[in-house]
Amino acid sequence: MELAPYVESLRRELAVAAAAGGEDARVLGERLAAALESAATLALLEALSFAADEITRDLAPGSVEVRLRGRDPAFVVTPPPTGLHEGDTRMAPATPAPPVPPAPEADEGGTSRISLRVPEHLKPRIEDAASRAGLSVNAWLVRAVTSALEPERHPTPSNRGQRFTGWVQ
Repeated sequence: MELAPYVESLRRELAVAAAAGGEDARVLGERLAAALESAATLALLEALSFAADEITRDLAPGSVEVRLRGRDPAFVVTPPPTGLHEGDTRMAPATPAPPVPPAPEADEGGTSRISLRVPEHLKPRIEDAASRAGLSVNAWLVRAVTSALEPERHPTPSNRGQRFTGWVQ
């Protein structure tokens, strides 16, 4: 997806508005348009990333990612797994899915970018786990972090049932 036509449209609209104010305003509008070009591109990228995150929350366990190819964003869509065994025409899950923590509440704010460096041997394991869950690596990592930070709100197989009552003989 090219962002240049959208940024150029913004530049044209600013030029038209500035031209109505006379020559000084037109010159100022041209200067502002040049300065705002990178900010507008970044704002569009952030909006696309936010939209992809919202779609991923609704599509889970499928996902949508925004990846940069050069300076242009590209969408990568990972559909939810069909759950069919090879040759099976019935709609039956291949394996029971582990509980998935719900998406963060909408009032928790926007998204932030973070660089995560993991040991080389963990990268393929993370990719495999995300693939098995039918998620992008990013969506899988967000859910893993959410589960780790809020284990009492989002039980996982490792922290479910840790309290026992009764007696044993």
